[in-house]
Amino acid sequence: MTRLIALALALAVLVTVPIWVPNSYYINVVSQILIYAIFALGLNVLVGYAGLVSLGHAGLFGVAAYAVAWLLAHSWGQLPAVLVTVIVILASSAVFAYLSLRATGIGFLMITLAIGQILWGLAYRWIGLTGGDNGINVPSRPAPLGFSLALSTPFYFFTLAVFLATVAAMAVFVASPFGASLRGTRDQPRRMTALGYNVWLIRFAAFMFSGFLSGIAGILFCYYNTFVSPNVLALSSSAEALLMVISGGTGTLLGPIAGAGLVVIMKNVASAYIERWNFVLGAIFVAIVIFMPEGLVPGSVRLWRWAWASLRGRRGAIPAGLRSRGSGQ
Repeated sequence: MTRLIALALALAVLVTVPIWVPNSYYINVVSQILIYAIFALGLNVLVGYAGLVSLGHAGLFGVAAYAVAWLLAHSWGQLPAVLVTVIVILASSAVFAYLSLRATGIGFLMITLAIGQILWGLAYRWIGLTGGDNGINVPSRPAPLGFSLALSTPFYFFTLAVFLATVAAMAVFVASPFGASLRGTRDQPRRMTALGYNVWLIRFAAFMFSGFLSGIAGILFCYYNTFVSPNVLALSSSAEALLMVISGGTGTLLGPIAGAGLVVIMKNVASAYIERWNFVLGAIFVAIVIFMPEGLVPGSVRLWRWAWASLRGRRGAIPAGLRSRGSGQ
């Protein structure tokens, strides 16, 4: 019951953001948080539930952003451009997964890092396709069902709808038999193989789902900025997404969302007031690792339960003087 109340309050807060947020800049910041939360949730499928740490997921994020930007810049319609981009991102995820799943652990991490760097190099050097440093400008944001998303508030609600659909899909995924089998490949891959499960195929399907969510975030990012440059595929983008997942809490539904909020707020809000905001963000990450090694969300829940149990224990304790009087009577 408490969880349902908390979810209802969180939904009410998100729906009313344009009412209590002071101006369009901060509405755009919240839109960024939702976009990066989708990206982090996609990466969390691999990091949290499959036990595969990727440092190249910005490559899939950037491929989607570039694909939709290129198609729109060449006068494709909004819906055909998005549909073709989905096909492109699924094909890219399949190739990415086929190459990287040849190894696990540090080998998997290094392969994803290498592929991500290759994609960044192509975006940077293939000027005829990507525009190089100049990037690609997107003519306009979409207008689904005739509603323009040019302004910050309509675009926020559109992003919120996609975000809620993503969270619902992740909740179904976590509770599904496939989600359980994926966690089994993370914890006991040899035993899963002995039981007749195809561990490679399960991880491949999880990679496809992860790449699809990352691609959806890339499409939204392209529409948000109406511009794409090689920076979206850089190693720093992959590292930031990984920090979002780890700091918030791997293998949880709310952890990547909290991590995305922390990073985006530090980059876009705190940086306006703190010159060395990178130092502060690093200190926060160190504090999380030391005091909440399981992540911000699970650690906060643990501390809350400990504080609540301590408070109830104090209230339920009977002073020694009263106990002695009661026993004497």
